[in-house]
Amino acid sequence: MKRVVRPRPALALTLAVLGATTLSACTTAAPSAARTDGRAAAVDPATRPELRSFYTQKLKWTACGEFRCARLTVPMDYGDPANGRTFVLPVAKAATADPARRIGSLVFNPGGPGGSGVGSLKEGAAESFSAKVRERFDIVSFDPRGVGASTPALTCDDGKEDGEPAADAPRNEHPLNPRTDADREGALALARSAAAECVERSGAILRHVGTRDAARDMDVLRAALDEPRLTYLGWSYGTSLGTSYAEQFPRRVRASVLDGAIDPSLDWRARARSQAVGFQRAVDDYATYCADVVGDGVCPGATPDEIRTVIDGLFARTAREPLPVDGSEFGVDERALLDALSMAMYTPEQQWKGLSEALTAAAGGDGTKLAALADGDEAPEDDGDSGAEEVPGEESGPADNEDAALLAVNCADTPHPRDAQPYWDALAPADKAAGPYGTTSVLDAMTCKDLPAGAGKPHRVRAEGVPPVLVVGTTGDPATPYEESESLAAQFPGGMLLTYEGVGHTAYGRSGACVTDAVDAYLVTLKPVRPGTTCQ
Repeated sequence: MKRVVRPRPALALTLAVLGATTLSACTTAAPSAARTDGRAAAVDPATRPELRSFYTQKLKWTACGEFRCARLTVPMDYGDPANGRTFVLPVAKAATADPARRIGSLVFNPGGPGGSGVGSLKEGAAESFSAKVRERFDIVSFDPRGVGASTPALTCDDGKEDGEPAADAPRNEHPLNPRTDADREGALALARSAAAECVERSGAILRHVGTRDAARDMDVLRAALDEPRLTYLGWSYGTSLGTSYAEQFPRRVRASVLDGAIDPSLDWRARARSQAVGFQRAVDDYATYCADVVGDGVCPGATPDEIRTVIDGLFARTAREPLPVDGSEFGVDERALLDALSMAMYTPEQQWKGLSEALTAAAGGDGTKLAALADGDEAPEDDGDSGAEEVPGEESGPADNEDAALLAVNCADTPHPRDAQPYWDALAPADKAAGPYGTTSVLDAMTCKDLPAGAGKPHRVRAEGVPPVLVVGTTGDPATPYEESESLAAQFPGGMLLTYEGVGHTAYGRSGACVTDAVDAYLVTLKPVRPGTTCQ
């Protein structure tokens, strides 16, 4: 996707700005002003004396290729910030193209959870922003706590490359919808094993990698950037980070764009269902629009029904026996098929042609191209050029730990049942709602049963005093369904919703001038988006 950090399928674990310019900037030295309605004012979470050393640190910028890089130190435990335990977070920026007209820094998060902001920037994420925005802002990002090159960093596996199974791994041992006692015991054992590996390798930090703490880190970053208020854009999971920041520091927000929103009011089961239904609808959209988007003669069927029949047939076939893959002893099972389909839903304009070719080959008995899609690789005939430039003499980035962060952060953010029965109870409704996407979302959530949970609970946004926030929703978004963007915009006081009628995950940077112009005007001049604004 255009976020540059290419997203993994989440199933694979899985603002009128009325008066905005009159808000006075908060400082770290004074709590919020007294209220006039008789209720106690909220205490600014950054005013504690033991946080002063973090808030007054200066970033030491050094050249890193065409960018500037630095490191930010934040407390590991905001409940006990003086205990000496910290995270050190990499930070990078692309300096404004017109310093004389610079407004400030624009911080972004590419998504995830687990997306490296620094890696994303170095791979070309600044190009997701228009020239108008890049002229007025330094584009800044960071690796959230536990992610990428942060120190310490999360790890939850044995170091094998993504998608590489153990040498003795049986195929199709764990069906996507376990119905028998034996199959359910196998699924439960798999979830327990994944959780145990994560606890063994990252147990000391698992309770400290949640989004609430990451949002507090972003306020430390704001201070270190010498910005009185934060200008922010978050894609996908980045909307959760932006929402949490707005709730904790509402008067420190200058502008916030939340593109591909996650609704914080959903519990684990509702969230799993929402995303599963999103992917199921996206695959249906693919079948419906394949000829229009991909072109005649490439789709794996002449009609939408024929394409759906091919996909359903492949699920049935791979459940019985994996499809062979050239050069590998392992084939494409039903989980790999699901992952390939899910991955291809993020950026249809880039991926639906390759998906169509892969499905056609798979229908003929060859799973090689599907395997490449499932692993997040380019199709074999693609030249693999991601648009990123290698920097001579620069070391390669850290090992990708996005899967570990995806698991750890999701489990820390949302309470999950500790008993297996609620997951079994959720399987049939999930299957009815979204077929294999639904059941898999439930099984993936089950790993959280044995991992530490944070203090957060599903809730509607509480961000009194925040200036109007802009939520961008794509009607055919697979991973963050449009209904969640509608809900989040309605929960923010003065929240605005910009609708993009289209397919794929998120809109800004990949959907055309209508979305770009509206978001740019808001970021640069705080121009509001009118209610009901829709782009096509």
